[in-house]
Amino acid sequence: MIIYKDVFHPEEEFCSDAYPMKLVDDVVYEIDCQLVTVKKGVDIDIGANPSAEEAEETLEEGSEQVNNVVNAFNLQEISFDKKAYQTYLKKYVKKLAEKVKEKNPDVDLKAWQDKVTNFSKKVLGNFNDYQFYTGKNFEQEGMIALLNYREDGITPYFTLFKDGLIEEKV
Repeated sequence: MIIYKDVFHPEEEFCSDAYPMKLVDDVVYEIDCQLVTVKKGVDIDIGANPSAEEAEETLEEGSEQVNNVVNAFNLQEISFDKKAYQTYLKKYVKKLAEKVKEKNPDVDLKAWQDKVTNFSKKVLGNFNDYQFYTGKNFEQEGMIALLNYREDGITPYFTLFKDGLIEEKV
């Protein structure tokens, strides 16, 4: 299995190859996720049979629907207004460009920046459609994952910058 971690903060895990993902415009990954139901609390079975004379004690346990990627990687939702996200994105893309150049000195940085700019315009043009997530440590200087929904309005997916991730085989 491959775990995808933040290139700037490798302790922050964002997804794995266990989830369907595809490369879009050679600049971002889209990771399909789904809402799953999880039980709150701990389910403990000590193996005892309740007595026929005693009324069975039942604990009302709730359950909740969660995003499977958010739940598996303990991602934390954060808030941005459009201006704050633009400021973050400008700073992040600048750092990411340096990392891309360092990793591959032969890369056409201008072409890469054009692809990132086109993607960024798409996000900013539909800003209210997105939710923002960071890793479990709330590290906001690195990757911010974008959650959106497919055209059907119910199927969630995350978008992560391809070059903002490192792969770790486990």
